[in-house]
Amino acid sequence: MTEGNITTLNYEGKQIILIGTAHVSKKSAEEVKEVIEREQPDTVCVELDEPRYQSIMAGNQWKDMDIFKVIKEKKASLLLMNLAISSFQKRMAKEMDIKPGQEMIQGIESAKEIGAQLVLADRNIQITFARIWGNIGLFGKAKLLMQIIYSILSNEKVSEEDLEKLKSQDMLDAMLEEFTESFPKLKTPLIDERDQYLAEKIKRAPGNKVVAVLGAAHVPGIRKEIFKKHDLKELTKLPPKSKAPKIIGWMIPILILAVIAYTFISNPTAGMQQTISWILWNGSFSAIGTAIAFGHPLAILTAFFAAPITSLNPLLAAGWFAGLVQALLRRPSVRDFERLSEDVYSVKGFWNNKVTRILLIVVLANLGSSLGTLIGGADVVRLFLENL
Repeated sequence: MTEGNITTLNYEGKQIILIGTAHVSKKSAEEVKEVIEREQPDTVCVELDEPRYQSIMAGNQWKDMDIFKVIKEKKASLLLMNLAISSFQKRMAKEMDIKPGQEMIQGIESAKEIGAQLVLADRNIQITFARIWGNIGLFGKAKLLMQIIYSILSNEKVSEEDLEKLKSQDMLDAMLEEFTESFPKLKTPLIDERDQYLAEKIKRAPGNKVVAVLGAAHVPGIRKEIFKKHDLKELTKLPPKSKAPKIIGWMIPILILAVIAYTFISNPTAGMQQTISWILWNGSFSAIGTAIAFGHPLAILTAFFAAPITSLNPLLAAGWFAGLVQALLRRPSVRDFERLSEDVYSVKGFWNNKVTRILLIVVLANLGSSLGTLIGGADVVRLFLENL
């Protein structure tokens, strides 16, 4: 039975009440409080996993972050993506004077108030990211990154009325249809698999009455999946890593070095031209990327000199060195970490905060180096063919 945003299901003698919410809607948080107080469930399930739960409960979760550790563990790009996604959600939330995920916080607080058990019903976000990343291919990855960058740059206003409309069935179906057309492979791990995981966790929740606080997009899927059996172990498997990127990553520098070495033997002058071309293309584009992120002059020089070398070793990246130099010379203060959750609201904040500036330097220097590798490699081959 569905009434407004509330769906009531019966599964093997258990009453399950699904609350479809908009993640930044003030009305959704109020509705969660009302339903839990009225229904007095044995268990409250929320669409959170353990890391996101800890993040919400910790408040300013960025203050203890070690920026050097982030760079060394090669997590700068992932963290920047997380901040970008967070920026989009927080910007909408700020317009409506509500905390992001307030309906989840309300679900947690209301569960404590009535003495109900709390169940974190969502799949670990890192597993979801891994299954998304391994399922969309190279073009899909580029498209997804562009969408995330657009979310940072966009100043489009979203009204609370528009968000409330997303909770109606017709609007939701239209949104999912458009989403599927844009990212057909992304829908499976992001929506379908999580519908199955959430449904299984909800129906396994203890007690005879369960209230589940969910994003509206998941309610139609959970209504179908809750009456099916799902293997949670299968849904949490990490996708096997392809060997192709590693093989290609090593073959390209080996080929470049072989071509330059052969040219040096047959024509030293041409070999020197190839070497200079490789250094200039790689170094220049990586340095430009660092400069776009307003890197320190020494960080820009580091990117220039590191890129031609790191491009020949898939285990290294110019952005790591440029980022480490920037972090040493412009070490983020406690205030930068404390302001991080506020600064991600805007493009200016992303560039001004010393933490996000370091992350941008790592990412943009690496992108520049990759572009320089393509152009420089092509020029090396051109000079080789001209001197055959």
